[in-house]
Amino acid sequence: MNLFGGLMIPFIGTSLGAACVYLMKDEMNIQVRKALLGFASGVMVAASVWSLLIPAMDMSEDMGRFAFVPAAVGFLLGILFLLILDEIIPHLHAGSEEPEGKHTKRTLKKNTMMVLAVTLHNIPEGMAVGVVFAGVLAGTENLSMAGAFALSIGIAIQNFPEGAIISMPLKSENGMSKNKAFLAGLGSGIVEPIAAVITIVLTRFVTPILPYLLAFAAGAMLYVVVEELIPETAEGKHSNLGVIGFAVGFVIMMVLDVALG
Repeated sequence: MNLFGGLMIPFIGTSLGAACVYLMKDEMNIQVRKALLGFASGVMVAASVWSLLIPAMDMSEDMGRFAFVPAAVGFLLGILFLLILDEIIPHLHAGSEEPEGKHTKRTLKKNTMMVLAVTLHNIPEGMAVGVVFAGVLAGTENLSMAGAFALSIGIAIQNFPEGAIISMPLKSENGMSKNKAFLAGLGSGIVEPIAAVITIVLTRFVTPILPYLLAFAAGAMLYVVVEELIPETAEGKHSNLGVIGFAVGFVIMMVLDVALG
């Protein structure tokens, strides 16, 4: 039950955010959007460092001065993985008219590509949760159930604005009904527990490379932050709200990880 609840917490965060489509009449204020994107970035960066990269290096202490190798290799592979997905999967970011990805991008509807964009971001978050819980189940000394839940809660907190950010534009800019926009938000978030379960299943067979998988998830998450979230906070008129949101998100995730981990 603990495992199921931990895996579903991030999805609940996305669902609650997507439900904002029923509470807000107009599209989300651009300044609020920037602050929320900054907040999500801060949570993901802190989670990548405290919940993934540091444990990966701690688990490799027996390698001595080369303890950084699994973390470095896994991190770069995570970046490469998202680079490939970003290049292959057709997707469209909110506020943009130019699709990204190849091949089928012209055959997909704008709404579909917007949902795919957020879904693409949610894959590494699901992997991160899955690999940490897998480490706990394997009895890894450097990972705890409380720390795994801290990561789930942190990602759920940043998923709340993410759910709103995908559902609100679908309703206001693309003419979707509230119900369809809400379901689209849910659809983008369901990939997280699915990715988490797949990661757990795979990790149980490859426990020796757990440090690489932790770092892999960190690299994938930081790719999303650097390639998508932070640039979006800098669009349009200059504002420090993104930076303030980042700082708040980073501190909250850091506190959660240290206090509960």
